[in-house]
Amino acid sequence: MRFPRALTGWPAIRSSFAQQWARSWRALRHRSYRLYFAGQSVSILGSWLQQVALGWLAYRTTGSATLLGSVAFLSQIPQLFVAPLAGIIIDRSDIRRLMLAVQSGMAIQALLLALVTWQGGVETWHILFAAAVFGVLNSFDVPLRHAYTSQLVADRGDLPNAVALNSLFFNTARFVGPPLAGAVLTLASEAVCFALNGLSFLAIIGVLAGLKTRSPAHCSAGFRAAMAEGGSYIRRNFAVRRLLLQVALLNFLAANYVPLMPAFVRDVFRGGPEMLGILLGSAGAGALLAALALVARPTVRGLSGSIASGNLLTGCALLAFAIAPDAWLACAMLFLLGFGLINGNASSNTILQTILPERLRGRVLAVYAAANLGAAALGGLCSGALADLAGPRNTLVFLGGMLIMTSFYFRLRLEEFRMHLRPIYAQLGISRPESKEGGSS
Repeated sequence: MRFPRALTGWPAIRSSFAQQWARSWRALRHRSYRLYFAGQSVSILGSWLQQVALGWLAYRTTGSATLLGSVAFLSQIPQLFVAPLAGIIIDRSDIRRLMLAVQSGMAIQALLLALVTWQGGVETWHILFAAAVFGVLNSFDVPLRHAYTSQLVADRGDLPNAVALNSLFFNTARFVGPPLAGAVLTLASEAVCFALNGLSFLAIIGVLAGLKTRSPAHCSAGFRAAMAEGGSYIRRNFAVRRLLLQVALLNFLAANYVPLMPAFVRDVFRGGPEMLGILLGSAGAGALLAALALVARPTVRGLSGSIASGNLLTGCALLAFAIAPDAWLACAMLFLLGFGLINGNASSNTILQTILPERLRGRVLAVYAAANLGAAALGGLCSGALADLAGPRNTLVFLGGMLIMTSFYFRLRLEEFRMHLRPIYAQLGISRPESKEGGSS
């Protein structure tokens, strides 16, 4: 008796799926990275609780969209000024010890904010000061997390997967955190969210204290010479320069939807903290799917085309969200927006971490953090002020249209970008994916 081919082929399909599943999580076979992954997952979840609660507290107490933009601005603008200096310090330091100090500072900041809020004496300047302190510490934390990853995987071939998994735990928290924050805000208060964030840092502090990694300094030059070396590398490397530019444009034009969300919830959709959590969680779900797709990729090759498509999707979704007539359609558009935004950021980060020389890793990744979060800060400030004048809907319509135009420009220059990437990949021994055409990069 002969079985249908579909049935006889099932074991092969199952084996192929098992191999793909194992390949998607291959960085976790390294014990140090496995512990780090677990600790950061808890810590990042707490950070999302604080981010949502701080925005809600600011708008609940003042009703000002400009204040929302200011909070986002102060929490991210230090990336433009502090992160480049932080990159030099990272390349001159033991990364694990520096991370311990930064994580401890972030825990203290969160717990002090919880105490002030719980006592009922919180004022506008408290909110702004807390956002600024977080921004300075985060200017160290973001490039540190990126730079430390390469020390936790012994096989450099697993580094792109580790970068993708970093994006996965961040976006899992982004998916779970806002709805959880909405629930905590409904049942308790902003102070509880801040306290939970402070306690969440204990997980990563404990992991870092137990890890035995040591990183020799990659740079012994003075600050000015070290900064000049990093800047010269970025100017001379077309692929790095183009990646940083498109990340800056993407986040300036699209990431500003986050600080405007409380205004949309209260003034456009007439909702409360539960709706805020659902809407932000929808964007988080799209971001999580983008991270999962990146984790499943067998190689870094082909990501440039994914960036171009994701940026265009982000612009279209931002425009559609701005004109959505109800919250449910807005959720669907935010899902697509979250997918496209993280696809662009995480794919760019993966390519950068793959092609960067180790001696310049801290400095260039600090510039990436500035292009990502610093540009988002400027965008948040501008969009908050514009929303007070023209309304949140009109603001995002304008920014969505601008992003669509810049996405078309990046796509038109895509082949030039690939031509600069191919020799770098060849030098690193990164082969083309079998299922792709020969020209993919």
